[in-house]
Amino acid sequence: QSQLVESGGGLVQPGGSLRLSCAASGFTFSYYIMRWYRQALGEERELVATISSASSSRTYADSVKGRFTISRDNAQNTVDLQMNSLTPDDTAVYYCNVRISGNDYWGRGTQVTVSS
Repeated sequence: QSQLVESGGGLVQPGGSLRLSCAASGFTFSYYIMRWYRQALGEERELVATISSASSSRTYADSVKGRFTISRDNAQNTVDLQMNSLTPDDTAVYYCNVRISGNDYWGRGTQVTVSS
């Protein structure tokens, strides 16, 4: 059974940094594209970053480009999201995602709150 578990969220001041991590299990992690999404209160879920199976391709939402970096470790079955220069607009629940045979799998999410 595919499982994703996010960690690393918390409260941070504007301009600060956080590193999120997602631990994957139950599937062959190295085969799949991994994604980070976020959902702010009252908003739709938004794709933040994508990384290909071998890390050769990474894409970002315009809103985070230059501030966030997605990375993965296929030996450890983890995908991380390094977030720098955080602003209150980055406040959201952040979710890890994998799509396998057309089915989306999600973790429970980790809350990131950017506030002074």
